[in-house]
Amino acid sequence: MERAEPGHPDCPAGPSCRPEPAGPGPAQPREREREHSAWPGPRRPMRADMRLRELSLRQDPDLRQELASLARGCDFVLPSRFKKRLKAFQQVQVQTKKEEPLPPATSQSIPTFYFPRGCPKDTVNIDAVITEIEQTFTQFPHERARMEDMGRVAKACGCPLYWKGPLFCSAGGERTGSVSVHKFVAMWRKTLQNCHDDAAKFVHLLMNPGCNYLAQEDFIPFLQDVVNTHPGLAFLKEASEFHSRYITTVIQRIFYTVNRSWSGRITCAELRRSTFLQNVALLEEEADINQLTEYFSYEHFYVIYCKFWELDTDHDLLIDSQDLARHNDHAISTKMIERIFSGAVTRGRKVQKEGKISYADFVWFLISEEDKKTPTSIEYWFRCMDLDGDGALSMFELEYFYEEQCRRLDSMAIEALPFEDCLCQMLDLVKPQNEGKITLHDLKKCKLANVFFDTFFNIEKYLDHEQKEQVSLLRESESEGPELSDWEKYAAEEYDILVAEEAVGEPWEDGYEAELSPVDQKLSSLRSPLAQRPFFEAPSSLGTVELYEYACEDEDLQPS
Repeated sequence: MERAEPGHPDCPAGPSCRPEPAGPGPAQPREREREHSAWPGPRRPMRADMRLRELSLRQDPDLRQELASLARGCDFVLPSRFKKRLKAFQQVQVQTKKEEPLPPATSQSIPTFYFPRGCPKDTVNIDAVITEIEQTFTQFPHERARMEDMGRVAKACGCPLYWKGPLFCSAGGERTGSVSVHKFVAMWRKTLQNCHDDAAKFVHLLMNPGCNYLAQEDFIPFLQDVVNTHPGLAFLKEASEFHSRYITTVIQRIFYTVNRSWSGRITCAELRRSTFLQNVALLEEEADINQLTEYFSYEHFYVIYCKFWELDTDHDLLIDSQDLARHNDHAISTKMIERIFSGAVTRGRKVQKEGKISYADFVWFLISEEDKKTPTSIEYWFRCMDLDGDGALSMFELEYFYEEQCRRLDSMAIEALPFEDCLCQMLDLVKPQNEGKITLHDLKKCKLANVFFDTFFNIEKYLDHEQKEQVSLLRESESEGPELSDWEKYAAEEYDILVAEEAVGEPWEDGYEAELSPVDQKLSSLRSPLAQRPFFEAPSSLGTVELYEYACEDEDLQPS
């Protein structure tokens, strides 16, 4: 006999025995739908048994507790037979739950503060600049500008005069000899759109494609134009072999001052922090290039090259440790000379392979040796004295260098201070932050870093400092006003000495013929094949050329 379902009219308990569903609301319509679709007609026993099991599960207190937890948003694991039935309930809960608005992104409330290519300016009217450039090009034949015309183009672009070389090369004029208005306008429009200050524009004009920095060779076209067109260098036109030497010197001085990271690559940020672009702008205003002592002074180049030429006995533009030791009558200790040739402050593998440094390395050495107060020179000598490279000078490293100083003083019949006493003096001088070691930061804060370094490896300057009282040294370092730097004083004194030697006709070691005129000496050097070597590595034939001949004739060769 077929068993009647609960709530069926034939059920003994009547319709009132239909149980109330224990589950959530959405499941009720499906139950009613199944009940109506199954009525009338008898149900099979298997179907009735399943409904009885479902009814018992609904009345299960554990299941009721699980469903209540689900309603509160808790997660739990149900048997597989309940998953399908509860899936619809979860979907309804998600739909009915109010979506909370997400907080605004924090980046929207912080203004942009990093501009690697300069802060954009709304006041720049690019179209007006382009219009002025196009009007300038109409003055040239076929609207094509040659190198001689780029001065007017640079002014139309709003740039200093000596940006004309980089502008010309960046537009492709170096390859074709001239640049069309369309090509130049396209180049300059892109530059204005991407670069928003002078540093970014200058780097963009000089850098190689795909780079965001300036290497040493990137400055060659720019400086060659300065040599060719600046009135203060007019006397160099007939001596083209000196162009590369002057350019090499200026490039090394640029990197010495600007490239504070010692990476060999000048970035926009380093250029902004320097005074290089201000000096480039002054090239237009200052006819006497020797007044621009920070980078472009010909007198400074002249002093540096003469000092190098005296040491370079074979004139191959490379000097070894024995050559460098002769600088300033062997004033620098042997241990420091060895450290310079160890690669601590030089670039390239030539030093390690052949034990020689180039003229470019000598520029860094001489400026650092004669002015030990600048940040770069302090870093230069700190690297040399830091034997283990741990970023601090230990007492052992100081004693290592001071031992040779004591031996040299003894050979001069001068009583040297014991190391312990000298160490106490130096610690009082530097006042290191941490006991037992001296860091680079300590030396940069010290106003007498030159006295510290000379004490350990320069015997001549050490004796000079000993003759002066420390109070007078400190007073000199604290003097205010536009006083000349130690390097500028040294270069001026050496230049006067060289000019005086030329005036009395004193010969150089390699033989000097006083009767030769400067032009004759220049022409004799031009006939030598060694003068055709490349810019940076190659030696030139300056054995028969007296550089200070040109310096003596500066006034006669000034343009009228």
